[in-house]
Amino acid sequence: MNSEILINVTPMETRVAIVENGAVQELFVERAQSRGIVANIYQGKVIRVLPGMQAAFVDIGLEKAAFIHVADILDKGAQNGEEAKPIGYLLREGQIIVVQVTKDPLGTKGARLTMHLSIASRFLVFLPYSKHIGISQRIDTDEERERLKNIVQAGRDSEKVEFGYILRTAAEGITQEESLNDIQYSKRLWRVLKERMASPDAPSLIYEDLPLSLRVCRDMMRPEVDKIRIDSKETFQKVTEFVEKYTPSVMSKLEYYPGERPIFDLFSVEDEIQKALARKVDLKSGGYLIIDQTEAMTTVDVNTGGFVGHRNLEETIYKTNLEAATSLVRQLRLRNLGGIIIIDFIDMIDEEHQRQVMRVLEKNLVKDHVKSKLTEVSQLGLVEMTRKRTRESLEHILTDTCNTCDGRGRIKTAQTICYEIFREILREERAYNSSSYRVLASQSVVDRLLDEESANVADLEEFINKPITLQVETLYSQEQFDVVML
Repeated sequence: MNSEILINVTPMETRVAIVENGAVQELFVERAQSRGIVANIYQGKVIRVLPGMQAAFVDIGLEKAAFIHVADILDKGAQNGEEAKPIGYLLREGQIIVVQVTKDPLGTKGARLTMHLSIASRFLVFLPYSKHIGISQRIDTDEERERLKNIVQAGRDSEKVEFGYILRTAAEGITQEESLNDIQYSKRLWRVLKERMASPDAPSLIYEDLPLSLRVCRDMMRPEVDKIRIDSKETFQKVTEFVEKYTPSVMSKLEYYPGERPIFDLFSVEDEIQKALARKVDLKSGGYLIIDQTEAMTTVDVNTGGFVGHRNLEETIYKTNLEAATSLVRQLRLRNLGGIIIIDFIDMIDEEHQRQVMRVLEKNLVKDHVKSKLTEVSQLGLVEMTRKRTRESLEHILTDTCNTCDGRGRIKTAQTICYEIFREILREERAYNSSSYRVLASQSVVDRLLDEESANVADLEEFINKPITLQVETLYSQEQFDVVML
């Protein structure tokens, strides 16, 4: 699989596209005014403890208070095998605690926190409050897992530390020296962080994760990546310095792109961004997906559309569902959809067809570096899954709630608004004694009042025995109107 990473940098924002086999698979956007804070470590102050929810709100200096659950609080007794304590024994209001952000603020919710700190380096995830050595599940050979565990243990012994570490997928095949470099780096970093933690200031930022351009080189640099193209000379130099220091083996993959044509136009990334904001996703066969994102969950509906197949209905449905399973995973990655996801595949009678579709779905999810869980097809023919959500989806980053429809995706018809106007005039006529009424509305509503509803307007004037005049307000949306008493 050929893979490239495109990094587009402007003073306002950094955008990264992961391109596999010529198709955009993932997009990351980081804006200068609203950088993500996942992995940042803060010294925070507990402002409210909620025993009923076994949770607490913590002030870490953001607009909204952050949230921490009892399961994410350091409990040394529970770590030693004792019974876990309720939150009232672990936290009190006004207490200063060191916390790390695990989820950005999403919608109306504040950031999610943990006291179990973890800091990623190139090959290892450093766990200062643990002694455990873990290994990524993507490294599946027993011999390699055992080798990696042994070299990390040897590194810990030589540095005389007992910190915990998780070996990342990128650690497969690393040498003893490379492992030791990461362990030494984490040891130096922890010394600096402990000095900052000694400060009584709260809330305060103790550790900030790398900017997006460097984070991608640290986290996304897999063997299958052929090139990292960067269109900013300044960012290219920063990335080069970072790679020289931490991952010199990938220096040959870095490339500065000075071309006049925008880098995102090389692989039609701008077009893919626009498509990723639409509800409808067309499939090559003629079928399509409808993706609806709500605060509670994301729903995906599969339809055959214009695809009629060649043999019979069951074959048509089966082929559409197979194509949808592949396209769906790409859309999850591209749009960064997380939380609960409900997939409504077209009903299949053949159980073998169901198994094949699920197999394709599982196979494609393996390519996704974000953790997910998948259930079997339910009795209602639905597939339920969850995908870990740590940052805002592409839709939430790039779009805002529509002022016209208030995020419903629908607006009331002109006919509906006309009838609301009639009811409002009757309401005001009963409450006040006005000599006449003027209706201010959009062009489409006024046109309907003068045409299809003209007889109803005349009947209403006769009923209330008052004249009604109409006035177009060009700035009004179709749902806006005012009834003015004269």
